[in-house]
Amino acid sequence: MALESSQEQPQPLGRVVMAVKDWVGRCNEIWVDAQVIEIKRRSGPTQFLTFRDRIADMSASVTVSAMVLDAAGPLPEGSRVTARVRPRVWERNTSLSFECLELVVAGEGKLLARLEQLKRTLQAEGLFEAHRKKRLPFIPRRIGLVTGKGSDAEHDVLSNVARRWPAVFTVAHCLVQGPNSAESVITAIQRLDRDKEVNVIIVARGGGRLEDLLSFSDEGVVRAVANCSTPVISAIGHEQDVPLLDFVADIRASTPTDAAKRVVPDFDAEVALMGQARDRLDDAIAHRLDLAQRSLDDLRSRPVLRDPGSAFSAHGDRLDLLRHRLASGIDAALRTEEGSLRTALAGVRAMSPKATLERGYAVLFDGDSTISSIHDTSPGTAIRAHLADGQLDLQVTGTHEQENHG
Repeated sequence: MALESSQEQPQPLGRVVMAVKDWVGRCNEIWVDAQVIEIKRRSGPTQFLTFRDRIADMSASVTVSAMVLDAAGPLPEGSRVTARVRPRVWERNTSLSFECLELVVAGEGKLLARLEQLKRTLQAEGLFEAHRKKRLPFIPRRIGLVTGKGSDAEHDVLSNVARRWPAVFTVAHCLVQGPNSAESVITAIQRLDRDKEVNVIIVARGGGRLEDLLSFSDEGVVRAVANCSTPVISAIGHEQDVPLLDFVADIRASTPTDAAKRVVPDFDAEVALMGQARDRLDDAIAHRLDLAQRSLDDLRSRPVLRDPGSAFSAHGDRLDLLRHRLASGIDAALRTEEGSLRTALAGVRAMSPKATLERGYAVLFDGDSTISSIHDTSPGTAIRAHLADGQLDLQVTGTHEQENHG
């Protein structure tokens, strides 16, 4: 039922939105053909996609349950799908979206989904891990080339390598598309890997449609490269679709020409680098020699090296000064000691018995014994008196004891 309105009696916006939602809700479910250009996975049950028309410049927001999305299998962005949808209007912001009730990968998308599933399986086994990648030799002894016979890829690799560096090739021709191409590629890779002279392998093809490149996404080819002891370069000239060989190879080259640039250095560039390195080495040596010469000149300019004897002259003067100081010190010490000795000698002499006798004193002896008291002798005893200049023989006539006046 149409809503009536006028400038004087307008309808509320919410009522109009609900009427549009009701009208859209009456639309039937419909199957559409579209391309998935964006996938937004959420932790909840509802997931969000963006569909785009494969021809016209039109896109639409799509909601889908996690169960429906998972049932479709691996769904990389860019996949073509067939979906059963019904339109919905969200009244809060009046946005139109589609609810996807069923989802089927179609056409090339189905092939991409299968390749994505295989990629996840091989990745889970660790075949694409970085630690498995082998380094390329700087200058290979012999290069192995796996490619189609007479192909542009073969010509690009051989001609570009020849322009860069003299190299020896072993070419293993194989089928690069068709039912038996994968087996042919595997055989060629394994044959070159067994050749001890080959120390790098290039697998090259000059691009093509997704279906044409299936051989290089074959599980057997991927495992054959993973098992190689020789480094492998993938050179499948296709930027839009990446074959699984690119993930397992040790180096991915965007084109066969790019592979030629990666496998050998550029001879002219290396010669130029060697020239630059030689120039830097010459400059460094000259700089070191210049520094050494300056250091030598500096040493030679020092007085001690210009006149080595001058150093001894200075030390001789100091030695004379020290010798003079030592002699003066010894003389002063001797004079001091001599004075001390004279003083001590005078003291000793002053206290000697001879000095006492010279002052008029005498030492009395009774035989061999000295007399120090009147009680050591008696009247009539013969005694001997020792004087400073001789001896006297005496006889005691009497003794007189000293009176004590104290």
